[in-house]
Amino acid sequence: MNLGRHTISATSPIHIFDARFEPDCQIFTASTPSGFAVYQTSPLRLLRKRELSGGTLTAVVPLHTSNILFLVGGGRSPLYPPNKVVFWDDALGTEVAELEFRERVRGLACRRGWLAVALRRRVVVFQIADQVSRYGEWDTCDNPKGLLAMATATHATLLAIAGRQSGHVQLVHLPPCVPPVPKAPPLSLPPRKPPQPSSKHPISIIAAHTTALTTLSVPTSGRLLATTSSRGTLVRVWDTLSGKLIREFRRGTDKADIYGVAFRPDERELCVWSDKGTVHVFTLVSSGTANRQSTFSPLTPFLPLPKYFDSEWSYAQYRIPAQSSHITLSAPSSQSPTADILDEERCVVGWIEAPSSVESARGSITEYQLVALTYTGGWYRLSLPKQTNPSSHTSTSSAAVPPSGSASRAHSLARPRTESVSSALSRDKGKDKEREKDRKESRECVLQEFRRFGRWDGWG
Repeated sequence: MNLGRHTISATSPIHIFDARFEPDCQIFTASTPSGFAVYQTSPLRLLRKRELSGGTLTAVVPLHTSNILFLVGGGRSPLYPPNKVVFWDDALGTEVAELEFRERVRGLACRRGWLAVALRRRVVVFQIADQVSRYGEWDTCDNPKGLLAMATATHATLLAIAGRQSGHVQLVHLPPCVPPVPKAPPLSLPPRKPPQPSSKHPISIIAAHTTALTTLSVPTSGRLLATTSSRGTLVRVWDTLSGKLIREFRRGTDKADIYGVAFRPDERELCVWSDKGTVHVFTLVSSGTANRQSTFSPLTPFLPLPKYFDSEWSYAQYRIPAQSSHITLSAPSSQSPTADILDEERCVVGWIEAPSSVESARGSITEYQLVALTYTGGWYRLSLPKQTNPSSHTSTSSAAVPPSGSASRAHSLARPRTESVSSALSRDKGKDKEREKDRKESRECVLQEFRRFGRWDGWG
């Protein structure tokens, strides 16, 4: 498969400082030099926008789909001091509270009733009710990216933060997340019961990597944890109760800056995206779609081969198109999120449920798809490749076997004497290359829809 970049031209590129999904990917926020907006993820629709003068924001974090947003100032001319978290009520269009620290805020994570703030060497957790109260504080190693992740499903408790040693992860269990307030009359079904507490004591530290962490990701349930390191080649998935390594996936062989990992809502797949501009999709289950592996992987239990040959590679991928002709695929950029230069490699990806492109006799069906948001204002809706049946790829040798009896002998006698063995082999190799090309093409995600967001002249 040729992953060469194709270009989607833009007359006036959009500069997005920050874009992020809420945990269920129903909405996302976008911060630009002119203010911020809230969008419905799919179908793409502008819900509301706020034009702010006097400064820029480095983070706009939605509290689920409520009217509350957490704002952090940053850039050359920050709207708020970078050491503050401002509570913004978008129904009122004003600030309703703020938290002030002695140093710059590095990262935020939130769920109903709770907010976690990552600083350079500690994480502080607040409980949000009628008043904001400090719940607890945990020390971490040097954490300039402000890494932290919080499970947001009903009755979930997990908060994952950087450990005190580089490459380690601390698992903190907060009080269970309360269910959302229903907007309609309650159904006749009984309410969902909280899960039974495990008889095993949950572990508190996972030695995930030997180098510094670059991402921490958890699904809404908090049962799993995905980690990546500064090497940018491996994604490791852990069981948060036992601390055991469940799966290890290889993004690539060269060093990269991994921007994020997102679990599919049913926890059967995950996707990874990096500064290479490519989104990789891996499966977490053994049935159905299989990740790619080296042809030597069956020999690893019997031969002392390097671990590389036992690696699992993505079964599907998509390369974000270039917005200009001077794309840089060099070392990861260390520029500020509100720098003047566009970072065309940067994106954020989330999972949605959308109508399937395959028609069904039962009517319309839905499937899990990906939505990628670029920091140049691109909205990409991607469907996963439809897996072909391996049995449909018949080999040349099996297809060439003649029937038994006299026809078989006639076939052997009628073989052209002028065709050399080398030409037959070259023909077979050509067919093999064709089939290999078809198999590679089937691994590419399909672009279902492309739109733009973040323009102030209509925001669409």
